[in-house]
Amino acid sequence: MVDAAHRRFTYEDVLAVGAPLVAEVVDGVLHTQPRPGLLHAQVTTELAAGLNPAFRHGRGGPGGWIFLVEPELHLGVEPDIVVPDIAGWRTTRMPRVPAQPYHTLAPDWLAEVLSPSTARFDRGAKLPVYAREGVAHVWLVDPSARTLEVLRLDGEGYRLVGTWGDDETALLEPFTAVPFELRVLWDRGHD
Repeated sequence: MVDAAHRRFTYEDVLAVGAPLVAEVVDGVLHTQPRPGLLHAQVTTELAAGLNPAFRHGRGGPGGWIFLVEPELHLGVEPDIVVPDIAGWRTTRMPRVPAQPYHTLAPDWLAEVLSPSTARFDRGAKLPVYAREGVAHVWLVDPSARTLEVLRLDGEGYRLVGTWGDDETALLEPFTAVPFELRVLWDRGHD
């Protein structure tokens, strides 16, 4: 939901929203949406669990990354306040997780798990912020369509590298050292 007021919102406005909404500010406009549902949370959890062993801890992969689920990022001068579902930084840029409640260093990679209430905002207003801040790769994961799109920063915008789905196993940029099995994202276990 976008607030139609013409004033520029600040971090104090984000804090005033409170739970159970996620509040973000892009280009001075306050956007709120409900906390993600359980399917969204499962996909986010499985995505982080799939990347962490090889790319964080170096078990079966190169290591060298730090991943955070739903980090609050304050990006730019005014700033834009965004909360991607997962973000990753190379440890050469961020050797340890800072203690403050939000971070101002743009990630090297991030993933947005799309839901009907957030897909337009994630694909629309947030992508230009990520491009402006130099986020090299963005993954757009759609649990309903069972697809994962890989976008690579190309100049001032993103280029689609490819779309994978269902039960495919793929080498996905920037994590091409280890194949990723997409079926784990959609597998809800026993109903």
